[in-house]
Amino acid sequence: MNNCTAYIDSVTTVGWRSAMTRALYGPGGFFTRAATGPADHFRTSVHASPLFAGALLRLIQEVDDALGHPDHLDVVDVGAGRGELLTALDALVNGSDLRERVRLVGVELAGRPDGLPKEIGWRADIPDSVTGVLLATEWLDNVPLDLAEVDADGRLRQVLVDPDTGLETLGRDLDAADRFWAARWWPDAGLGDRIEIGWPRDAAWAEAVSSVRRGCALAIDYGHLRSSRPPLGTLTGFRDGRQIEPVPDGSCDVTAHVAIDSAAVAAGTAYRIIGQREALRGLGVDGGRPPLALASTDPAGYLRALSAAGAAAELTDPAGLGGHWWLLHEVGIELRGNI
Repeated sequence: MNNCTAYIDSVTTVGWRSAMTRALYGPGGFFTRAATGPADHFRTSVHASPLFAGALLRLIQEVDDALGHPDHLDVVDVGAGRGELLTALDALVNGSDLRERVRLVGVELAGRPDGLPKEIGWRADIPDSVTGVLLATEWLDNVPLDLAEVDADGRLRQVLVDPDTGLETLGRDLDAADRFWAARWWPDAGLGDRIEIGWPRDAAWAEAVSSVRRGCALAIDYGHLRSSRPPLGTLTGFRDGRQIEPVPDGSCDVTAHVAIDSAAVAAGTAYRIIGQREALRGLGVDGGRPPLALASTDPAGYLRALSAAGAAAELTDPAGLGGHWWLLHEVGIELRGNI
């Protein structure tokens, strides 16, 4: 991470929000080019194990029950990547009552992936009206945002970046909107601290949640709360499965953790913030090892159970994927399950 900011001016530098927008979503950007997908560069819960999709299916079924089994149940995946989660869900609903009623839709700026099941819809924007479940799995961490740093005089100044090199400089003082957000949601920054200005994520999530007429909206992401903001921020890059310096030239993912509590409040509706470990366990994903006695009575079953336990342990490991936060909004329903 670029934690040491040079105090120089450069005509080539821009704010991080502008740089991220072009690098991730511009022509030939990291998420819009067809040659590779996010799974080629970083591992998410969706990629880690089908247990994750199975847990989300159980949540979808709970929402379906709460809605009274409507004729059509929307499941919208915002930031759908190459459709991995939707493809898994499409396979899981085969043979169930949901098969004829569920409408799976991916929202992604990249074009429709080759080989995506024909039952899955694909679009560039969030539908105006959702009755069912809106999912956003590691989407908000890629919504572009600006950075600020506290200088030697205690002023909050915008961090600028050269998109070609990643070299940072300090620019103007923050404007009023950025200062207001920082004062409320990142209030204890001191000399040299970096603030990731999260209001663009708040606005994006509020708009997404507003599309849900009845059902729930769920964001799953790495994040932090006001009581424990990271002093030096979290901005980083990923390429080919490795964490690297965040250079916004389009060649790598550029991501920063989400101020989960700020996004929660911005949506303007009731919410729950739950750790992934707790949420998945409530949905039946447990990393416990199978009983050893099973190895002698059903060796094949024991190996399957052991493999599932290993995958579940990865999904619930608090030092890894289990460190995700789940931000859940119930809109016009009340879920009665264990999450």
